[in-house]
Parts: sequence; C-alpha cells; structure tokens
Amino acid sequence: MRTVDHGVAKLMPDVDRPRAWLLTVDGAPQSYVDLDDPTHLEFEYARRLAHVIESLDDGPVEAVHLGGGALTLPRYLAATRPGSRQQVVDADQGLLALIAEQLPVAADSGIRTHGADARKWLEAVAGASADLIVADVFGGSRVPAHLTTLGYAREAERVLRPDGVYLANLADGAPFTFLRSQLATFQAVFAHLALIAEPGVLRGRRFGNAVLVAAHRELDTAELARRAAADAFPARVVQGQALTRFIDGARPVEEADAVASPEPPGGSFGIG
Repeated sequence: MRTVDHGVAKLMPDVDRPRAWLLTVDGAPQSYVDLDDPTHLEFEYARRLAHVIESLDDGPVEAVHLGGGALTLPRYLAATRPGSRQQVVDADQGLLALIAEQLPVAADSGIRTHGADARKWLEAVAGASADLIVADVFGGSRVPAHLTTLGYAREAERVLRPDGVYLANLADGAPFTFLRSQLATFQAVFAHLALIAEPGVLRGRRFGNAVLVAAHRELDTAELARRAAADAFPARVVQGQALTRFIDGARPVEEADAVASPEPPGGSFGIG
C-alpha cells in the first residue's frame, strides 16, 4: 500500500495492520479505518462515541453523521447494528470522493454520503427522523462557529426522535471557555446531558477531546461510566451536579456570539 494525497488530506497505510489506513487533514489525524475489522476503533474519542451507542437499546438505528472523515463510525455501526440506515454529511466533496475511491463501503451497507454543509443539510431534513446524531465536524482542527449555537442545537433536537441521542466530539483545554459554552448551549435545549473525557483533560493538565452527550431521555450513565473506565485510556463520565459545577455559569451561545473552537496548541493532535 502507498500513501494517497488529496490536497490537504492524506491517506497513509498502517504497516502493522494489512488493510488499515490513517486519514490526516492538514497534518492532524482525522480517522483510522481497518477494512478487515470495522469494529476496531483506534482513536480514544471514537471508542467513547461507541460506548454511548453500545449503551442504547439493541437493533438498527437511523443515524446522521455530521462530518465524514473516512467513515469510521458509520462502518462500525453497519457492522454492529446491521440494517441501520446512515446519512453522512461532509462539506469536503473532494474528501468524500477520495474515500469512495480508496476505501469504499459496500453498496448494501446502508451508508449514504452527502457533500453539503452540516447545518444547512440538517435544516433541510424532516423532523423526528433520526435516532442518533453524531457531530464530528472540524474545519482543520477547529469546530466551525455556526455549529456551536443555540439555533444549531435546536435543529439537532428537531431532527432527533423523542428518545434520540446527540453526540459531539469536541476539543478544548483549561479554562474550558469553549467546552463550557457548548455544555450550556445543549443544556438549554436537552433535558439530560453528560460529558466523557480523560481525567487529565478534565483537570486542565492538557488540551484534548471530550464527548458531549445530550438527550431528552435519561441516559444509562452507570453503564457508560463502566465502559469508559475500562478503556485502555480510561475516561470519566461527568453529569448532574458535577457537570453543573463544571459549566460554572457559562451562557448558551447566540448566533452573534459564535466563535470556532480554539486552535489546539502545537503538537496536540499532530503526528510525527
């Protein structure tokens, strides 16, 4: 296998796994795919997203993925929940074409891709049409500003069914101005909220990923905490009063105040 370049996107083979690939964009790792084992999730944040999905009721789901990457989580869902129907939305049509050419999914996988802006696509689809929304949208290494607001959170709620779940991969570091604002925004829209992150990130020792979980139904956080703690890189689940203390009075984000997530410090997510 050889490295495949497409503008700022690059697919690099993993020499230790026969048909595994790492996707980077602007030098930052975005996705890891093992074509022989779609249930293998290399990145910690992807496993945490999967932990939440595993805690949901069994059976196929109607899922929306905002941000496509190399389709790691859609492939995982197709393998673990056969019969699921999944819509993958990514503004980078060139990247979608690269993945379709180099790492295609089976025609009967139930995965359909759309080259579109995530928020505009969400605003155009029918309400109460999805069981799961997974937001993993980064422009380079930053979450775009228009995907951080109350208006966006309300659109996500509209598209979800009453028992649906919203997940987002976010990144921040102390003093967590961006992360706290996102928690406050989704707390204003959804009845139940949780945050999953490594203790070192939560204590402000380093910049890193955090998974936001939002729903109107009560979450099985005990099972989620067990799964997160058992990971090779253990994480904590923060909820209830502990989450309120973490939010610490942050306010929901209005459209006029929206900013992209912070630029990661040099070397936070880059590869050698």
